Amino acid sequence: MAQAETSGADPRPTSPHLQIYTFRINMVMSILHRITGVALYFGTVLLATWLIAAAVGGEAYETVSWLFGSWIGLLVLFGYTWVLLHHMMGGVRHFIWDTGSGFDLETVDRLCWASLAVSVGGTLMIWAVALLA
Repeated sequence: MAQAETSGADPRPTSPHLQIYTFRINMVMSILHRITGVALYFGTVLLATWLIAAAVGGEAYETVSWLFGSWIGLLVLFGYTWVLLHHMMGGVRHFIWDTGSGFDLETVDRLCWASLAVSVGGTLMIWAVALLA
């Protein structure tokens, strides 16, 4: 088998590195959307645990309720609330793009910031209502 000839310089273009890209909010939102999608699997396990405990009986339900009512349980549930809302708002953002609109950079940035604001604001409102009720 013959060896390929190489000259000193490789004429093929190289892939851009992370240092070349301009940091944009849509890059962060894309990564967060993937992370929140994975986190939803773990949150669904928590929801299933709660439902199974309710079906099993009072003692199991009280144990799970105690765990979810502890400070760490509340922190996890708070995070799950944000993950759920953030992923949903990312889906809405993608749905807008699927309609063929919102592709100019200004609108992309606005949609990204709006989805972040709605997910954080919605999480805070849900928990404020839940804690005050």
